[in-house]
Amino acid sequence: MKFLVILTLCVAGVLTHCDKAPYIKAAWNQIKHNEVDILYSVFKTYPEIQDKFPQFAGKDLETVKDTAPFAVHATRIVSFMSEIINLLGDPTVQSTIDALLVKMAKDHKARGVTKELFDKFNNGMNNYIKTHAAWDEKTEDAWKVIGDEQRALIYTVLE
Repeated sequence: MKFLVILTLCVAGVLTHCDKAPYIKAAWNQIKHNEVDILYSVFKTYPEIQDKFPQFAGKDLETVKDTAPFAVHATRIVSFMSEIINLLGDPTVQSTIDALLVKMAKDHKARGVTKELFDKFNNGMNNYIKTHAAWDEKTEDAWKVIGDEQRALIYTVLE
């Protein structure tokens, strides 16, 4: 019976947009092991974001890119994203996704992260994915729809 309820919700595309989750997962799975390159790309595009990371602030990006602390932090970020993306498509875990996003937003707000910086980080990450994974209109739409919903939740905390 639970399967039928979940299937019905997926067909209707309620909350988690079950029809869109596979596109996000497919693109993410192509790049999720490029942790250092992803964070490097974000910092290269938006140096002001690097300054929000105390251990990397004011340091030459080319020098820190190949260090263990950079790899560890990049892995933390990508692992968090992977956790969220792995949960997509299952309407029964929407509250878990929301709780993870709210906690992340609260933690980052305490560090002075603004909506503008969050958007820049998000744009940098999306640009990396678009240029390193298979990308088409359906994938673009999936990332936009689900991303917009998640951003709206995060913005309520960052305000």
